[in-house]
Amino acid sequence: MMQRRMFVLGATTALLGGPALSQEAGLTAAEITTLLSGKTAIGVWAGADYRQWFSEDGSTIYAPKGQRSTVGKWRVDANTNLYESWWNGDLWETYGIVRADDQLFWTDPTGERHLFEVLDGQQLIWPE
Repeated sequence: MMQRRMFVLGATTALLGGPALSQEAGLTAAEITTLLSGKTAIGVWAGADYRQWFSEDGSTIYAPKGQRSTVGKWRVDANTNLYESWWNGDLWETYGIVRADDQLFWTDPTGERHLFEVLDGQQLIWPE
């Protein structure tokens, strides 16, 4: 009987006051499209702050802080649920997008994660 009480007490503590379990999920193609279309992602990539705008027509502008912007293309593959970008090359680069609790992460092909957030509209100008 004592073991049962301890189990119930432990389970109640975990549910009510214990540490929260992380909720993580990869976004679907439809979710990625909705998340990015007509919006700007901001974050840090390879140690550099960036802003990237995603037009509804599939064009994108990548604007690293203090550097020239680059124009490319973007799309989402409905079969793989991956975001894809093209930057003046022959290949489309692929990335997953994961939501963990209230945070968003790009997942690159090596599995490394890059935290970002999304702003409404085109917001490529850096605030002073």
